[in-house]
Amino acid sequence: MAYMVPEVIRTSATAGERLLFRTLKAYLADDYVVYYEPEIEGSRPDFVIIGPDLGLVVLEVKDYTPSALFQIDHDEWQLYTSAGRLEAVENPYKQVRDIARHVVNHLKKDPQLIQQEGGLHGALKFPYGFGTVFTRMKQEDFDKYNLYDVISPQFVLCRDEMDPEDEGFSADLFIEKIHGMFATWSRSRYLLTQEDIQSIRYHLFPEARIGAEFRQHTNEQDQLLLSLHHIKAADLHPENMAKQLEVRHRLMLGNAASDKTVVLASRAKILAKQNPDWKMLVLSHSRSLSLSLRQMIDELMDEPEDLFDWMMLEEQKDNRIREHNVAVYHFHEWLAKVLNARETDIPGLIAKLEKKEAILPSYDAILIDKGQEFDTEWLRLLNHMLSPSIQNQAQDSRDRSRILSINYRNTAQIVQFAWSFYQHHSPLQNKVQEGSIDGVEIIPPQSTRRKGPEPAILRCGSFQEEIAAVVKRIQYLHDEKKVPYAEMVILHRVKNNYYLSYIDMIRKELERQGLPYIVLTVDTDSKQPSERASDAIQISTVEGARGLDFRAVFIVNTENMPFSLEEAEEREVSLFYMALTRALDWLFISYSGHSKFTLYLDEIQQKRKEKKHTVKKMG
Repeated sequence: MAYMVPEVIRTSATAGERLLFRTLKAYLADDYVVYYEPEIEGSRPDFVIIGPDLGLVVLEVKDYTPSALFQIDHDEWQLYTSAGRLEAVENPYKQVRDIARHVVNHLKKDPQLIQQEGGLHGALKFPYGFGTVFTRMKQEDFDKYNLYDVISPQFVLCRDEMDPEDEGFSADLFIEKIHGMFATWSRSRYLLTQEDIQSIRYHLFPEARIGAEFRQHTNEQDQLLLSLHHIKAADLHPENMAKQLEVRHRLMLGNAASDKTVVLASRAKILAKQNPDWKMLVLSHSRSLSLSLRQMIDELMDEPEDLFDWMMLEEQKDNRIREHNVAVYHFHEWLAKVLNARETDIPGLIAKLEKKEAILPSYDAILIDKGQEFDTEWLRLLNHMLSPSIQNQAQDSRDRSRILSINYRNTAQIVQFAWSFYQHHSPLQNKVQEGSIDGVEIIPPQSTRRKGPEPAILRCGSFQEEIAAVVKRIQYLHDEKKVPYAEMVILHRVKNNYYLSYIDMIRKELERQGLPYIVLTVDTDSKQPSERASDAIQISTVEGARGLDFRAVFIVNTENMPFSLEEAEEREVSLFYMALTRALDWLFISYSGHSKFTLYLDEIQQKRKEKKHTVKKMG
């Protein structure tokens, strides 16, 4: 998954730009950087792609339809506008070529990015390319209207070449096409170093001008509240908290283990019981999380209120039919099944709803888990789906925020390990010690009765050695400790880079050992099953595991954190902290390279050895 800047595309982007944004993000390697509309000395290309083995490619997106074409040649195209008027535009190939040259001339000002000697002195030391993307025309349209006569196929991406939902789409061909958008080709390509990429990014740096529409996600920061209780020994805090919430818009903040999801599920149950005639919707951002939520809400709705209900339930359990008024989906599943729509249809739906030209289902209550993952446009649509009586009650959620401070997940050893890591690395550690971050209370670890083994740390000689060690421990936990495979997860920060696929190596080793596995994914187009109920080892990116927990967590390839492309280190610190706190009982961390985090882990391991040696000597 490529690193996108900005992380979320602006809501006013065209449907074609949004589609290309998602495709580039999903199918390019993890060490690729993709910029959307960076401003470079007055020029604003649609997309700029940087990859170690690619170099730099500039893409321009055109939403022309075949019916809009009137006359075309190598220099100028005449098109019908939406108003029916003829308009002359420059050939898109010449336009993107000129933009790419502008970008290159800007980068040539940096001595670190140019050839310093030889016949190519002064030229960029890496290749650059460019291409056009026609999001509303297919290859057959280009053939039919002879468009390839004025733009070579080498510099064109059509709809069926970049839309994963098109039956003609191929991820391999999509990547191959981007790698072929070069006017000059060299067998001995220069590989960009991290220093090169950072230098390029310095000149394409839009973060400084990111405003409200271009905010980077800060969802990890609401996971810093920490205390020590386990859910099996906990009080009724989530249920009590749920009962205190009014039937209005409310923002719920909590730590990585405070079980905001439990509060949401409990709140759904209470609202449904109190208002049996209501139509309610519960949404999450990912398929795996919606499955957990659905199971949790189903079980809560079946729970009796008192002893007499328990007795009646036992008598009727064979005839029970699970029915209630709460529908649970992940967002894109709801779009497809209920609205028969895709994400690209959302702007049009909102426009029709605002003009009262569309009749869509309405809900008396909509509960959203991990709301920080939801695009602003998604929330606008959902607001329109609320019944008018509920919409009138909407207020600023900041005035009604609640903080959940109780940890319902980890053992003392795991949570102390995670907290120590956070305190050591977070730039906000002084604010944490003072007690707040931007007004959010920070509660450091306290004592707990739930104990467990210390998190395991292992430095290996290779990634293959890491996976072999992980598999050995998985087999031990399953065979000796009777831990179901479904309660174990392998977490990785990146899936691949330009020369190696970590996810494929994990899969191959599990298959070689005959172990079942499932790849958790937030990609709604994925055909990969992700039922937590099936007894299979889970595989997930660190980010994909947000909101989930497992009895045993294996974090591999840890040297990829902090991720070299992520400039906000606080985000990487919080993300790793979140990954550590996914573990209920066992935590295993492995690595075969070096990073700021692994150096810290090496120090922890060395201190443990010294302590063990001292104890042994004293004994």
